[in-house]
Amino acid sequence: MWTAMHFLDFEKPIAELEGKIEELRHLSDADGINIAEEVGRLQQKVDKQLRAVYAKLTPWQKALVARHPDRPHCLDYVKALFTDFTPLAGDRLYGEDHAVIGGLARFRGHPVVVIGQEKGSDTETRLRHNFGMARPEGYRKAQRLMTLAERFHLPVLTLIDTAGAYPGVGAEERGQAEAIARTIERGLDLRVPLISCVIGEGGSGGAIAIATGNVVLMLEHAIYSVISPEGCASILWRSGEMTQQAAEALRLTAQDLLEFKVIDEAIPEPLGGAHRDRAMTFERVGEAFNRHLEQLMPQDGGVLRARRRDKFLQMGRLELA
Repeated sequence: MWTAMHFLDFEKPIAELEGKIEELRHLSDADGINIAEEVGRLQQKVDKQLRAVYAKLTPWQKALVARHPDRPHCLDYVKALFTDFTPLAGDRLYGEDHAVIGGLARFRGHPVVVIGQEKGSDTETRLRHNFGMARPEGYRKAQRLMTLAERFHLPVLTLIDTAGAYPGVGAEERGQAEAIARTIERGLDLRVPLISCVIGEGGSGGAIAIATGNVVLMLEHAIYSVISPEGCASILWRSGEMTQQAAEALRLTAQDLLEFKVIDEAIPEPLGGAHRDRAMTFERVGEAFNRHLEQLMPQDGGVLRARRRDKFLQMGRLELA
């Protein structure tokens, strides 16, 4: 029996067409009927509707795409883009945090350190990885890996996908804010290339902790903001009904952030989002990593550090006439 992929509310017409396509393919397989022409016609309709819908996504709809349950997560990128991945665990202070994935790997033959936030793909893995929301030990693990990278002159590649740092009592007791601040400081101070990519959600300080890159990339339908639309609506309007308006006010899309120079490049996604063609998504992210890595690797460590710090200090600065 065919199991349908997840469709978002605004994709319902597309879901109906794809359901018909799957039914026709099932009939063809069972009865030997050649219905390729009809399937092709319906597929053209699907592609046309996808182009029309995804060309005018609202900020809130982009947030839904960024959170799509079928969207590839950190470990999917690690498996697709890196070889010889050796995960390293623990912060050497308190314990292990499964929300932050990190270790040594090879990227197209070059040794690197990779760090990312993993949300999980089903109930079991989401609970294991705490839905991608790291505790202090996760950020301190990231600091340890960055220090290791600098010691052995390895570039750092980071994959950002979190709704934010975990806000639990235990996390606060163990110094959540300090851990995030120290991770930001460690990233800004690195004398090796640091390239970051927002692959899904980039939420608040929990995201920027590992996103202080010389180059910050972002997938076309990812989001990156100081707070979630739901959180913003609850604070400013004290109403969950204002979530869509909050998403618009936050200017959280890749297109907005590229305009504001918060990110350096928006990576185009396959038609219909990253989840519809994972292989193409991995290829495009890998090409972007490789292109910027080739530009950064020859640069002196002091220059890398100075340019990175200056880049972030310039963000939001007003120039008065």
